[in-house]
Amino acid sequence: MNILLLNTYRHGGAGVACRRLQGALQATGVTANLLTADETGMRWPFYAERLSFVPFEKDHSVRFSFSPANFGKNLARHPLVREADVLHLHWINQGFLSLNNIRQLGELGKPVVWTLHDMWAFTGGCHYSRGCEHFKNNCGQCPFLKNPSADDLSHRVWQRKQHLFPKNIRFVTCSEWLAEVARSSGLLRHYPVTSIPNPIDTAAFKPMTAAEIQQYRQDKGISPHAQVLLFAAMKVSEERKGFRYLQEALQILKVQKPDFQLEILVLGKAEPEALATLPYPVHALGLVQEQAQLVQAYSAADVFVIPSLEDNLPNTVMESLACGTPVAGFATGGIPEMVGHLSEGFIAPQGDSPMLATGIFEILQGQTPLETYRRAARLKVEQHYGNAVVAARYSSLYNSALS
Repeated sequence: MNILLLNTYRHGGAGVACRRLQGALQATGVTANLLTADETGMRWPFYAERLSFVPFEKDHSVRFSFSPANFGKNLARHPLVREADVLHLHWINQGFLSLNNIRQLGELGKPVVWTLHDMWAFTGGCHYSRGCEHFKNNCGQCPFLKNPSADDLSHRVWQRKQHLFPKNIRFVTCSEWLAEVARSSGLLRHYPVTSIPNPIDTAAFKPMTAAEIQQYRQDKGISPHAQVLLFAAMKVSEERKGFRYLQEALQILKVQKPDFQLEILVLGKAEPEALATLPYPVHALGLVQEQAQLVQAYSAADVFVIPSLEDNLPNTVMESLACGTPVAGFATGGIPEMVGHLSEGFIAPQGDSPMLATGIFEILQGQTPLETYRRAARLKVEQHYGNAVVAARYSSLYNSALS
């Protein structure tokens, strides 16, 4: 088989997941190429796409939350497209593929697989609906738009998508949560939707030794008597990542357990003023791309906290579990599928900061030994998310599409 993966970027959550899938497939002997916007050149579709939405946006805070997909690149004659047996779309927004470009690929007659990393494929333009359920019918009255109405931009995009998908398309979601949402949508309820998680290389993401953890903590100036909490977000200030709930939970913990010794590692772009609100010593690691450095941060932590309000199947959770670090988070998206409550970590109701505080303390100081959580975390990844496991499921899907 010759599989072509298409994703706008090599970086970001979807880009990382896409590259990992490419590696997992190649390791099993499948020819898998990756085509991104950078490889195809031309940046103008990105700017044209964003500018086309500005007149419609409610305010600048939603500028990247909605994609009308007016601009992109016709890849139908690209050599990698012509050579491929299966076209496998991933996250293709922000000027990579327009709605017309998606149709052009479908008209080639090749089997198409589309892995959804958010809700965009079955909405009128939003990537996450933030509680709106208009996608179940025909969109319209969109909360992201300046002038919502029954016939607004979201409804018009939704109507265009009605006639967009080829008959031989297979949709995949990274989580069962997103699969159920997709099946409830007006656009995808009559299409096959399969749930296959993202893969991870368990030989690369694995726990460090006790000596390595001790050395890392010493190098970062972490007290040998403190336990370590890790928080990660590409941009800490992004509302859907829930940093304010981490703040609230830690403030509660500080009041309820004044003698508890805790230090915080933060991965991602963060304003010093935001970090200063945390009631424990903070070590800002900044944006980290190097895999070895990520493994160090995850392994050195005793708990990873993810208070996200919107998420699918976060790479960060998978990376943490692979490194043997339990997770405390909200019941958001696919997170409860990855983290069994009181098994690989603790799941609190979404937005419940007091319960999140309870969960953090339960993992670190509760009746179940931390080492038990660590072993369960690693085992979960080995059994469900390892490269060979996920590659086998995708190979089966490709074969089915080709038959």
